[in-house]
Amino acid sequence: MSTNADPLAALGALPGVPEVVDSVRKAVDRVYGHRVMRRRSNEITAEAALRGARGSAALSGADWALEEVRRRTDFSVDEESRTVGAALRLTAEAGQLLSIWRQSPLRVLARLHLVAAGGAGVSDELVGRPRLAGEPVDEPLVELPLPGADEVAGRLEGLSELVIAGGSAPALVTAAVVHGELLALRPFGSHNGLVARTAERIVLIGSGLDPKSVCPAEVGHGELGRAAYVAALDGYASGTPEGMAAWIAHCGRAVGLGVRESTAVCEALQRGAA
Repeated sequence: MSTNADPLAALGALPGVPEVVDSVRKAVDRVYGHRVMRRRSNEITAEAALRGARGSAALSGADWALEEVRRRTDFSVDEESRTVGAALRLTAEAGQLLSIWRQSPLRVLARLHLVAAGGAGVSDELVGRPRLAGEPVDEPLVELPLPGADEVAGRLEGLSELVIAGGSAPALVTAAVVHGELLALRPFGSHNGLVARTAERIVLIGSGLDPKSVCPAEVGHGELGRAAYVAALDGYASGTPEGMAAWIAHCGRAVGLGVRESTAVCEALQRGAA
């Protein structure tokens, strides 16, 4: 990452990134301008939360049909159902943590892991804190080299400082970096992907880009698929300008697909079909 005084802003200036940022901003503005949003935004938010949770769970290995997620009430039966339950709990929790995020991102991350791991059979000793040296990580989707505990602690602190300092970087860039850094670090013993995608959601909401949480990037990440997700993450982990720009663009496409999903919900409501 750049050593510029505002490294996130420097990433926002990488070739191709301003265009991605502008495209996402325009797409978000269009769905917020939809006539249904003016009357029924709470319904759109609720539906976006459900669909976002489904998309995030799919990337973590529980690729359920939307109606199955909507219908199910017991999420404790097996590993897949516990993953879906964790994604739903995290989505519900995200909006409650915005003010804390701005002051103490590390507290929020610990809380997210606690929420995700609750009822998932994870030892209490491993829940709600970054892993220690020698502790295993269960994150089969990400095969990048696993940073040591000391590196994790240092990079988490650096990420926290960037978030608290704020700066002029576009929301999409900040959200992409938070998401990518957490996936690359895998700071917890489990559920890192779910936590990382929820942290991205929190940044997008708290930044004002998507204040009503109706543009679920998790939908887009799921639709783009695991292979594209992992390939883009490899670019982030490389630290090269091209790789970082490609990861930010991937996150931008995910938000754009989330916008498309909620636009379709708006239009269905307008037709009286949902």
